[in-house]
Amino acid sequence: MGARKRESAERLKEIKKQTAIAQLNDVPTSPRKMRLVVDLVRGVEVNRALDILKYTKKEASIRLEKLLRSAIANWEAKNEADRKELENGNVCVQTIMVGQGRSLKRIRTAPQGRAARIRKRSNHVTIVLGKKSKTVKEEQ
Repeated sequence: MGARKRESAERLKEIKKQTAIAQLNDVPTSPRKMRLVVDLVRGVEVNRALDILKYTKKEASIRLEKLLRSAIANWEAKNEADRKELENGNVCVQTIMVGQGRSLKRIRTAPQGRAARIRKRSNHVTIVLGKKSKTVKEEQ
């Protein structure tokens, strides 16, 4: 039983080595606006994703491009022997998630002596890069 656990632990280490993670916390953009940009690059090859973000007009794409570059640097640091994989286009954005961050609550005056609440939303973004899984057509 101990040998089986060791084998599965080794397999998990190998999988973790092939993936790189980068996080960006408390981005002062609403999660909905960030998800519009994130959906453009989900599952896309890394170099193509950088091109997409570079030519996207949304303000969130600037921050996302910087985060993607950080994830690429993390991947290169983990996989120094496999640098050609990045140039060949075998590294892609496996998962990218946008979660809600904290909201700053402010009060603005409203008509008839009332007060209206303003919620300045923020978000957290997580990118996981990994090698492309080969499809049946590529193997043949």
